[in-house]
Amino acid sequence: MPELPDLTIYMEALERRTLGRTLTQVHVVSPFVLRSVVPPLASAHGKRVEAIRRIGKRIVFALETDHYLVIHLMIAGRFKWHEKSPKLNRRLVLASLEFDSGTLVLTEAGTRRRASLYLVRGAPALAELDRGGLEVFAATLDAFAARLRSENHTVKRALADPRLFSGIGNAYSDEILHRARLSPMTLTSRLTDEQVAVLFGATQSTLSDWISRLRERTGDGFPEKVTAFRDGMAVHGRFRLPCPECGSPVQRIRYADNETNYCARCQTGGKLLADRALSRLLKEDWPRSLDELDEREGR
Repeated sequence: MPELPDLTIYMEALERRTLGRTLTQVHVVSPFVLRSVVPPLASAHGKRVEAIRRIGKRIVFALETDHYLVIHLMIAGRFKWHEKSPKLNRRLVLASLEFDSGTLVLTEAGTRRRASLYLVRGAPALAELDRGGLEVFAATLDAFAARLRSENHTVKRALADPRLFSGIGNAYSDEILHRARLSPMTLTSRLTDEQVAVLFGATQSTLSDWISRLRERTGDGFPEKVTAFRDGMAVHGRFRLPCPECGSPVQRIRYADNETNYCARCQTGGKLLADRALSRLLKEDWPRSLDELDEREGR
């Protein structure tokens, strides 16, 4: 799922191409993608784009007359930009937004359709789509700490909860926690003030660094390779590859459709966190530490 750094680059590319331009037509290819009825979608046609915004992981086109076109890419949704009207692949394309400067195409890979498009009118209607997450770049340390401790969860879950923090998901929470040298399974209620301060700094610096990296890679072009697995990431998507800080193999915890990646040496004092499915299968044979794992594998 595109997170804050990718969404920021998308927004900057869209601003260069659509800000001040006219949305001439929205063409819905897959009817399920449109999740609103009032106002009718046709009421957005012919309106000028006044701003590009972000609400959590949603991108918002603020149009004339207080209309807002809101798109949530979810896991597999992506944007494609075409200077000229493209031939649409109905297998992948959900909708196209035609501007007087080009066409923005919303695609979604796979068979599970989760991406969404809303048209709402008025600030109150737009606010209903806001999950309420804290914007970490605008937050103070005190506000960050209060939000972090407002519910007792693992720190991994707290960072990726859209009700608590805005724009952070599975990928960048892994990177943040690695930079902060914190176990993803640490409960927020057990974090010391010092650990919270380190986490706050790691959150801002990790997201800022990746925005800068992606901005440099994209240049004036349009983002084409938006993925949760980036070259240069420390731990996310790097299971069994060496940690860039200590060289130990990156570990993972798998659950449902997600996984958490971490470095046992840097984040958990060498302790291996139990993979729910695998540890149940192996029981007593499950290695308890990185040293024990190294010994078993002959490293």
